[in-house]
Amino acid sequence: MEEIKVQTLPPKADCESLTILKQLNKASRALGQLKGEVSKIPNSQILLDTLTLQEAKDSNEIENIVTTDDEIYQASIDETVASVTAKEALNYSNAIKLGLDIVRKKGLLTVNDISRIQQIISPNHPIRKIPGTVLKNPRTQEVVYTPPQQYDDIKTLLDNLERYINAPEFHEIDALIKMPIIHFQFESIHPYLDGNGRTGRLLNILYLVQQGLLDIPVLYLSSYIIKNKSDYYRLLQEVRTKGIWEEWIVWMLKGVELTAKETIVVVNKIKLLMDDYKKEIRSNFSFYSHDLINILFKHPYTKNSFLERELKIHRNTASNYLNTLAEAGLLTKVKIGKFNYYINVALLQILKNR
Repeated sequence: MEEIKVQTLPPKADCESLTILKQLNKASRALGQLKGEVSKIPNSQILLDTLTLQEAKDSNEIENIVTTDDEIYQASIDETVASVTAKEALNYSNAIKLGLDIVRKKGLLTVNDISRIQQIISPNHPIRKIPGTVLKNPRTQEVVYTPPQQYDDIKTLLDNLERYINAPEFHEIDALIKMPIIHFQFESIHPYLDGNGRTGRLLNILYLVQQGLLDIPVLYLSSYIIKNKSDYYRLLQEVRTKGIWEEWIVWMLKGVELTAKETIVVVNKIKLLMDDYKKEIRSNFSFYSHDLINILFKHPYTKNSFLERELKIHRNTASNYLNTLAEAGLLTKVKIGKFNYYINVALLQILKNR
């Protein structure tokens, strides 16, 4: 197979064709609507825990690391019961939160920052210094792409990518068009021994937050990629082998549009459900508080010890709260192993069916 060399950015191609600009307009409009809907939730931070775990689940699934919604939400409040795959999802979610913290504090995403994020996703797998890494067709095991092999080449390309991410004047085009270019470049450099796919997908959302297109990372493209996995890998490869940027950029922008619209539906359903729970608990129970509502919507699974710790109340009081809400039908009580868990089933169904 002929060697494919990764070119430095910006691309030597027209990234603002009429077709791209038409799809950019649709994606920008949908993303702006999503940003607006998220801002209507009084404590939009609650979406970080629920939606980052969904993205973690989907992004891991692309790498054939499969877990269930119930496993990840149970593990999010009790890591002692977490399966290996659920722990992978928790790591990914923690990496998103670290990336968000970095972007908020620095306004930048450097190579060192990306490496810190990647080390949470895939610990002990640093930037490659030893040749031998290849990408294979998972079905045939045929080598389809050999990324840069020499450390100096990898470092040069990463430095170039860092400048592309952080210096708008380096390529003066819309940030939404730059996002798929950044993703392609990172995946093609394939800098780490492991975790490149998951780190690359995480960079998509962090870049949108860095650019002010979203306030918090709630747009996740992994579900779109799962549904169109063959197109994802085909289009990445066609940029490498044929320099066909337009179709790849349009495809990613279409993903932004569709995913934003789907996420708007999910966010609005969560908002309506939160409003219902607030009214029901405030009207019927003396223990209503904003903190209690936030816990029930940040964590679809909860248990006595978790509520005790988060609300700083006695264990018996926490048990009374949760059992009362279960008796009222707002939570479902289930015994798993030694512990009783209380599940916000209505919220879990929204997340599962997104």
